[in-house]
Amino acid sequence: MERTFEKLIDTNTKIAVLAGGMSNEREVSLRSGKNCLAALHRLGYKNAILIDVDENITKNLKDNKIEVAYNALHGKFGEDGCIQGLLEILGIKYTGCGVMSSALCMNKYYTKEMLKSAGIPLIKSVFIRKSENLLEKVKPLKYPMMIKPVCEGSSIGMFKVENKDELIKKFAEAEKLNQDILIEEFLVGTCATVGVLQNKDELFATAILEFRTKTEWYDYDAKYTEGMTEFILPAEFSPSLTEEIKNIAIKSHLACGCNSLSRVDFLVVNNIPYVLEINTSPGMTDLSDLPAQSKHIGISYDQLVQLILNSAGLQK
Repeated sequence: MERTFEKLIDTNTKIAVLAGGMSNEREVSLRSGKNCLAALHRLGYKNAILIDVDENITKNLKDNKIEVAYNALHGKFGEDGCIQGLLEILGIKYTGCGVMSSALCMNKYYTKEMLKSAGIPLIKSVFIRKSENLLEKVKPLKYPMMIKPVCEGSSIGMFKVENKDELIKKFAEAEKLNQDILIEEFLVGTCATVGVLQNKDELFATAILEFRTKTEWYDYDAKYTEGMTEFILPAEFSPSLTEEIKNIAIKSHLACGCNSLSRVDFLVVNNIPYVLEINTSPGMTDLSDLPAQSKHIGISYDQLVQLILNSAGLQK
């Protein structure tokens, strides 16, 4: 049964869907934004427009007399607290997570530190700054390893390495994107993700989505190329493990101060659900996870957009 949500924002409100931007996820964000704008129009928000975010964003928001910003940006400047801070200064209500949680969750290392303090299961990893000795820092880890720039999304700049030579080579490539790098042990398990949504004071998890990729791991191609990933919805976990994953997702969301929505990614190994990261501005494309997860529990795409819109101005 499809759920319905009250319209907390007046349909005459001047809304800007913020999309595109200046990150490596620009094209994905444009796809998300166009979908969200179409949904807002179907929902009756006739004054909703799309703004492709660039260095003139402040002027564009003012010139269009925008009252509410619907954030469909992904990656740097849009998902890391930057646009959220600007909107706070301008006094414009916006959807999704606030400044602090956005900045925190964009950084994989600091996310792990917060989750560690909350007792969340995490894969063994090390954090390496530019000035530090790479080979010395990774000594506690075992090969193979995953190299992850701490502030990139959509698996951009991530590499699996099998030995020291590969580590040195791929680390140098990752550094071109971020000066700070997270390196994790590579574990073989089941990839899964679950959305966390908020309806007024109710915080709840979506269905869990399991994905089986034609690539070795869930990389950019697997995420955004049709046919490269098989989606299992709901995930084929036992009832008890399903409940545990949902509870950990909500606990992780709260531990990082998230608001309104997030998507928590897991790698399940021997029935242990390790949290990989938290996405505070999940994709809203035709192939994105959150819309599919929400649909399975009776929330259509348009209703999901309405639910997210309702979060405008509710950041703590």
